[in-house]
Formats: sequence, C-alpha cells, structure tokens
Amino acid sequence: MELGLLYEFDVPQPWAGEHPWGQRTEERRVYRENIEQIVLADKLGFEAVWLVEHHFRENRSHMPSNEVVLGALSQITERIKLGFGVALMPHEFTHPARVAEKVATVDLLSRGRAIWGMGRSTPMEQIAFGVDIPASKEKMKAAARTVVGMWREEYYEEHSEYLDFPKRMVTPKPYQYPHPPAWMAAATAGSAAMAGENGLGLLCFSIMQPLDKLKEVIDAYRDAQKTAVPLTAVQTNKVGVYTLVHCTDTRDNFDTDRVWESMWWWYKGIAEFHLKWELAHLTPEQQAAAFPLLESRARGEFDITEFDREDMVIVGTPDEVLEKLMRYEEAGVDQLLCYLNFGYLPHEAVMRSIELLGTKVIPELKRRGAVRLAQGLEEQIRKAEHRTDTEALWAEDVKLDHFPD
Repeated sequence: MELGLLYEFDVPQPWAGEHPWGQRTEERRVYRENIEQIVLADKLGFEAVWLVEHHFRENRSHMPSNEVVLGALSQITERIKLGFGVALMPHEFTHPARVAEKVATVDLLSRGRAIWGMGRSTPMEQIAFGVDIPASKEKMKAAARTVVGMWREEYYEEHSEYLDFPKRMVTPKPYQYPHPPAWMAAATAGSAAMAGENGLGLLCFSIMQPLDKLKEVIDAYRDAQKTAVPLTAVQTNKVGVYTLVHCTDTRDNFDTDRVWESMWWWYKGIAEFHLKWELAHLTPEQQAAAFPLLESRARGEFDITEFDREDMVIVGTPDEVLEKLMRYEEAGVDQLLCYLNFGYLPHEAVMRSIELLGTKVIPELKRRGAVRLAQGLEEQIRKAEHRTDTEALWAEDVKLDHFPD
C-alpha cells in the first residue's frame, strides 16, 4: 500500500484579529506552512499529494484554486504525483475546456505527474454555482468525455445536450499519453459502484465510518470494475482513502500536539457545516441522526478517542500507525491519503509526523510489499511447475494408452 497526502488548507477559527486582517494573516501562514510540509513529503517518498477544490468553506478548505497550487508545487517538488482531489466537473462549475486546460498544464509543468480526480461537490456549492443537481452525475460524466476528446483531437467540436462548442484547438495537450489517470470521489457504495463501472479510480474517506463499512464501499467498487466500460482513455482500478493521520515518537506528545482537540475540531466543524449548509432542510431529529456525536459530546458523553479505537483515524507511534495501515490494506485500500494538517496541530508536529512516516513507515510498507510480491511470484512458479508435472504425467498416460510396448 502507498502513502499519499490530502490537503484542504484548513484555516481554523477563531482568527486572531478582526476583519480584514485576522483571516488574511492566518491564510498566509497556512499556505506557507502547508507547502513546506508537502515539499518535505516529496523528499521522503510519499506517492502523491491530492489538493481539494472547495468554495466558500470558511474555517475549512480555503482551497478554491487547486490548479494554481499544484502548478506552484510542480516547480518545487521532484517526484511526488500531483492530484486534483478533485476538479469539480458539472458544467456550471467549470467549462470542460477549462478543466482540460488546467489539468494538462499541471501535467506539462510537472513532466507527467498530474492525476485527474473528478467530482460534483455537494448542495452548498452546487446551489451557489447554479448547478442542476438532479443532472449533476450525467453532467460530470459528459464533461469528462468532453475533456478526453479535447485532449485526443487536434481540433475539437461538440454540439450535445449539455454543450455547444465550436471547432477549436484546445491547448496544451497533457504530458502523459493519452492523458493522466482519472479518479472519482465517492462517499457511498452506490457512487463507488459508479466509479467502478466507469473504470475510474476511487477516492473516499474512512473517518466517521468503521472499517467494515468502508470495506462494503470498496467491495461495491471492485465488483463494478469487473464489467467496467471506461469513461476515459485510461482505466484505473485503485482505491484511495483519506483519514486523519498523526504519527509521533510517543503518545505522551498527544496533549502538547493538541491531537484530541484537533480531531474534535475536525468532526465538530464538518458536522456544524453540514447542519448549516447541507442538511438545513431536515428535521432536528434527522439532523441528530446524521451527526449523533454532537449531542452526546454536548452532554459530555462522548469520548473522541473512539475514532482511534475503531481505526477510523490513524494516530500513534510508527509501529502503531503501521499496524493500523495493515488493516486498511486488508480492507482493499491501495493508497492511504494522510490528512496530516488538521485543527490546531503545531506546524513542527506535522513536520515531525511527515518525517516519521517517511523514514519509518514508508520503508516498512515497501519492504512488506516486496516480500508479498516475492511470495506471490513463488506461488505462481509452484503452480506453473505443478501444471507442468501434471501435463507430463498426462502425456505419459496418453503414450502408454495409445502406444503400448
């Protein structure tokens, strides 16, 4: 299993100072520190960094223009893959030509390190951009086909249900041929199956759902991949899962690193955001069912360490982190996207987490992968030898039957 990164560029409130300087000061710090962390991860062997595209999400995800940051990273990193995690695809968000242009530009600048993740966001953002929500799935797929056509054809033209586009040369073309691998964000078994049946990589999350529930989503994806009709020119059959990750020399550092406090900030923030923007139409009872921990926490009945005990997050020493990663691998995860910078974790603690993951965990993952590969090859050789021996015996039997002495 590979280790990657997921970054949203969180800017936790409260901000020090009134508008306009409180927000601006914190955003400057966050962008500077997050980029420094990603550069270190590149040096230490992380597979990929995925940057989100989110709009209007104060406190969380101050990252509306991932292509700009990925372009900057292309010039200060050497090997780490640069993932759009994701590009919002329904036409009302972005014209397909703009998606084709920005993904190809990052791929060109990075000499073939771009990964194209696609998604359609949630009602809060969809409403703001006037997205036709019932048609958003079909529009996402239609836009993806358009983007691939713009990369494939010298001149592209389309007159369809969703797009009226005159003959134009879309530039630049991607560095990778035919184009960067394509992935899709999904949160449910149904949407995961959609990613699978279209031959796209799967991006999903584990926090707030136990590993057995995550495995159900992954299994639905794998089943759909068996009969996939690729939506793009590159079929991808991989699962990437993100969750909160913090690796430390000792759990004694959890208090000074503010690990539990930061984890609660993450859960509380996402719950309050959804209740305010995504689930405002639900009754109080339905809202409580969607985020049950909020009420129990308010009553002092919830222990945030439950996330740790249930492996919904990955925190601890390198040995503990490795043990948890093995359980994710058993569930079918190909790449664990480490959400390293969450809440109030000090920058120095995040840098140390990256260092430990890069020097202690990634080498061990590679070693175990090499051992499993060798064992698999040995098993294939044994099976081949067994077949050869069986065929030889069968041939000898035939000889005796047909050509007796």
